[in-house]
Amino acid sequence: MAKVKWGVLGTANIASWGTIPGMKLAEDCELYAIAGRSLEKAERYKQEFGFQKAYGSYEELIADKEAEAIYIPLPNNLHMKWVKEALKAGKHVICEKPMALNAGEAKEMFDCAKENGVFLMEAYAYLHSPYIESLKKDIAEGTIGDVDYIETAFVTQGYKEDIRLHKDMGGGAMYDLGCYCTTMILSLTDSEPELVKAVAEFSDLGVDLLTSGMIRFRNGVRAAFNVGMVLGENTDSRYDRLYIHGSKGCIRSDVEYNQKGEVCYKIYTPDGVTERKVSNPQNYSLEIAQMCRCIKGEETPHITSEFSIKNAELMDKVLMEIGY
Repeated sequence: MAKVKWGVLGTANIASWGTIPGMKLAEDCELYAIAGRSLEKAERYKQEFGFQKAYGSYEELIADKEAEAIYIPLPNNLHMKWVKEALKAGKHVICEKPMALNAGEAKEMFDCAKENGVFLMEAYAYLHSPYIESLKKDIAEGTIGDVDYIETAFVTQGYKEDIRLHKDMGGGAMYDLGCYCTTMILSLTDSEPELVKAVAEFSDLGVDLLTSGMIRFRNGVRAAFNVGMVLGENTDSRYDRLYIHGSKGCIRSDVEYNQKGEVCYKIYTPDGVTERKVSNPQNYSLEIAQMCRCIKGEETPHITSEFSIKNAELMDKVLMEIGY
């Protein structure tokens, strides 16, 4: 089967530094078309990355019958509209996280995918990584016993001018960063949340700058997370942390979300300390390659509709708690 022809709906930064370079590395992916709000910017992306076509509107890309799959990196508030437009046109879609602003939107988008016989997957590239696979394997094999507590943090710099500062665009720390923490916790916990508590500091524009939360699951596991955009203005600083406690030991990791290269985490048990070293490819290439295999009929999406909806429901509870 020929390579899958991909279109990119938008010229966002994450597309230029993350996903498009990942597409160039992904097996069975063909860089077909790029669409922007202006033809000039789309043409720049075409020249820089090697797309075959450039469009000055999103509608033109969606109408292109040769485009088989579309990646959407638009601002959060635009996801629902353009995901559904692409799905209705018979395109397979990967939409940047968080795909939905609430669980109702997520369900509606997945229903639309089902009705049109195409795949839809939320873009949590890090969940495709060998690093996450290794963590889950250690937990499943009982390396640290029964997990009872998980803690994770993702804190970045502040921004002077950014879409993440605007509430009407789905901005704020919880939408931008908290979704990483909630998906990490859910991916390591096979249970349903029964108690969610959270507090936040808000900006003058009404978005959360710093949010801290606690979750208790029905199986007794507890989790905590901290997310924020408070480490200064326009710096490169960030703070990532993962801690998993079990009945026989614990796992500690300072690996950044979506970090590539050789990454490691340490396992602490009464027998001593074990360091796991994992070779992590460019995660964005992994998610694109996985969708290509889905389109070829070899797999189903790794980030399932059930998982995305479950995470959206958890996010809803956190956002309700903080009064967003």
